[in-house]
Amino acid sequence: MSKSDIERIKKIKIENIIWFFYFIIILLSYYSNYYEIDYFKNKNIISKEKYRKINIFIFSVLVIIYSYFEIDSISSFFDCNTSSDKSKYDKLVFIATSLVLISGLIFLYIACVDVDLEEEIAFS
Repeated sequence: MSKSDIERIKKIKIENIIWFFYFIIILLSYYSNYYEIDYFKNKNIISKEKYRKINIFIFSVLVIIYSYFEIDSISSFFDCNTSSDKSKYDKLVFIATSLVLISGLIFLYIACVDVDLEEEIAFS
């Protein structure tokens, strides 16, 4: 195996761990929806705060995950030893991961400051 293959396998193993965190995030999102429903049905302020805190946690974790992919895309983008085709794809991946990170930061901001639950937010 080449050095690049070994490095790619390491990244895949990290991605497998990230998939586990995504699974936890999905469960937490489902759980937070329970509190959101309780708040809107019963105006339970405690449920509202639990919903907000869970969402802040979810989007904080997502920003960390998105940052990992951003750092990886930056290193690939600035790798000078790549072909022109790979360089084109690296640029596209860098743009895509940057936009995903920006969206995660925006959703985290909304989760932190929208104390009245005016906006529905969901990770994607």
